[in-house]
Parts: sequence; C-alpha cells; structure tokens
Amino acid sequence: MATQTSPAKAERGLPQIIRDQLRDEILNGSLASGTQLRQDALAERFNTSRLPVREALRQLESEGLITYQRNRGAVVAGMDVTQLCEMMDIRIALECHAAKIAVPNMVQRDIAQLQEILDLYNASESVAEWAEYNRRFHLALCAPSNNTKLRRLIEEFCLNTDRYTHEMMSLATGKDAPQHDHFEILEACKQRDAARVAALLERHIQETKNNLLATDRLKREGVAQA
Repeated sequence: MATQTSPAKAERGLPQIIRDQLRDEILNGSLASGTQLRQDALAERFNTSRLPVREALRQLESEGLITYQRNRGAVVAGMDVTQLCEMMDIRIALECHAAKIAVPNMVQRDIAQLQEILDLYNASESVAEWAEYNRRFHLALCAPSNNTKLRRLIEEFCLNTDRYTHEMMSLATGKDAPQHDHFEILEACKQRDAARVAALLERHIQETKNNLLATDRLKREGVAQA
C-alpha cells in the first residue's frame, strides 16, 4: 500500500522543487540577468504560499544566482569580470582537488563516459550544446571522488561561471582549443596520472580565465576608441 505524503512533508519539499526549477531556468538563460522574481507571482505559478517561495529564493541567493535590489526585490544576478575570475579561482581549487581524489578511483565505465561526452561534443555544431557537454565532462571527471558535497560545490560553481562565459568563449575560440585540453585530460585519466590531470585541469580553467580577461579588455579598449 502506497504511503501518502503528508501536507507538512510536501510543504517542506516545495522550496527545493521551486529552487531547482528556477535554478534551471536561470542557468539555461530562460530567466535573464536582471529579471525580477516577484514572490506573489511565483507563489501563484507554483500553486503554493509565499513561504516556500521565500525559502527557495533565499537558497538561490546563497548560490549567487539572485540578488536583492532596493524597490525591486529579488532579481536574477549578473556578474562582472572580477566576480567571474574569483569564481574561476575557486573552481581551480575545487576541481583540481576532486580530480586528485577521483582519478585513482576511476574504472573503465568512468573512462567510457568521459569519452562518450567528448564524442558528442565533437559531433555537435550548437554552441549551447557545447556548454552542456563541457558541464557534463567536468562533472563526470569529479564524480569518482565519491564526495557528494564536493561535487555539489563544483556543480554550482561550474554552472554559475559557464552561464556567463561559455557561450562567449565558444564563439570567440570555437571548440577545438577546449576539446584539445579535454582529450589531454582524458588521456591522463586513462594513465591514472592524477597529478597530471590536476595540472592540465588547472591550466584549462586558467586559460578560460585569461581569455575572459582579454576579451573584456579588448571590448573596453574598443569602446574607448569608438
């Protein structure tokens, strides 16, 4: 006989349901930076009270996905280059640490999954899909660390930075350069060389950071000269 979820338990689960849905919409661009998130409208949309909406927004704020503005309330957050670079520094620390733990634990199934993701990446002509395959690759790389909390932190920082940078970087550099890095990382995984994987991963993320800084500098110089 199926157990029915009590109203109290259902209510406790609503903040997570709302948070996850809004997070997906923010990360895939459906909710653009600056979009106002009105609690009453969200409560009506999710057919609930404002309490779970308020809790979901609080969690999204802690992830850096929304911010509160005077006279506007909750809005989808934007990021400047300085903030993005700070997050990439955190990504380097988290992902390289996870890689050092993960690589010795990898089995053939993990290697096959990484290879499959890169093959799909190679076959795709969609910039949006490149961003998704990049995200999948980085998460699959750290999954064998068998540390759920660490993986969750990496997922949040990977997704947060990719939301702002990957499409711009992909349009500027194409997929060949990042894919070359990815295949180098995969080869080091096959050799179970954790130190090399971590070093390649740090270089890979640092190169993205450098490209971001260069793009921003050239953009500002172009504006100044106009």
